[in-house]
Amino acid sequence: MKQKLFPIFLIIALFVTTFSCSSKSEKRARKPVSTITVQPEKAQYICGEKVSVNVKTKLRDGELKSVNLYLQNKLITESNELDFTEKYIELKEVGTVSIGVHAEKTDGLKNTRSKAITVLSDVKPAQFSYQVLNNYPHLTTSYTQGLEYHNGFIYEGTGEKGHSRLMKIDVSTGKPLQVFEMDDKYFGEGITILNNKIYQLTYRAQKGFVYDLETLAVTDSFTYASPEGWGLANDGKNLIMSDGTHVLTWISPDDFSVVKKLQVGNDRTLMANLNELEYVNGFIYANVYTSDYIVKIDAATGKIVEEINMAGIINLYHKQGERIDYLNGIAYDAENDRMFVTGKLYSRLFEVKFISK
Repeated sequence: MKQKLFPIFLIIALFVTTFSCSSKSEKRARKPVSTITVQPEKAQYICGEKVSVNVKTKLRDGELKSVNLYLQNKLITESNELDFTEKYIELKEVGTVSIGVHAEKTDGLKNTRSKAITVLSDVKPAQFSYQVLNNYPHLTTSYTQGLEYHNGFIYEGTGEKGHSRLMKIDVSTGKPLQVFEMDDKYFGEGITILNNKIYQLTYRAQKGFVYDLETLAVTDSFTYASPEGWGLANDGKNLIMSDGTHVLTWISPDDFSVVKKLQVGNDRTLMANLNELEYVNGFIYANVYTSDYIVKIDAATGKIVEEINMAGIINLYHKQGERIDYLNGIAYDAENDRMFVTGKLYSRLFEVKFISK
């Protein structure tokens, strides 16, 4: 019996030893590891500036097959060197810019590394103030989140759960002509009108609604990935959405897919808290939440070209003790070249002219 068992144990031992050695051999294979260095090294860069990017890749075993360098997910360089530098890379976009490296060995093991840098605008914004040309009544119960002028009427979307509405309003009297009350579970946000439809966002439900322009009846709904919905506008083709960050998102009204994203900034910072929006002739006017400022953004580049200081407008016609909140609401009458602004719980809708300082 012992003579018969010995070969079996020997076979098992040999199998375990072979498997163990094989496992150790597999464990020894390592992914390539790359490091990215940008020169000059700075906290912030300026749009149009040129930089050099050095990539060093370390291998613990095997041979390098390729190293690809990307800027904002666009391929810049293909290399098979462990250490190389790509010079004179122009930073063309405002925002948080990603520099990525994808390294692969001949055995198929691969790895990805990335580095983010901040790129500011090369445009110094012109400074503007305002002049009030006319003013009209505005409901002090309206927590304004969206404002639009269309065919002689103001359309307004309001927020706060239990008080969120979509309204068609007579400009001269401020009285609602049509009202749609949203479900109490929704906090209404920005609105825009495109192709005889009204689109409205909600705050944190990640859901938007589509209304018939004539009846204000809900005809459709859609979802979006941003955790929050803030402002909404359109460029005649796509919806443009803000979400409280420095990023604007273009959305197709056909299938609600993301068309593109645009980061917004001036020569000092990336501009977070972009709120209510209005698109006018290739530019986007945006309220900056919790501030007195409206910024004018180049819709092609994200660069802020004007900063409009609306300080003091909150106090016009405001009675002591009445509840009032931040400036929020921009609407443009293209036919008569009129700009309207208001705010959350404001008693007036203002027709204004922006004046260069």
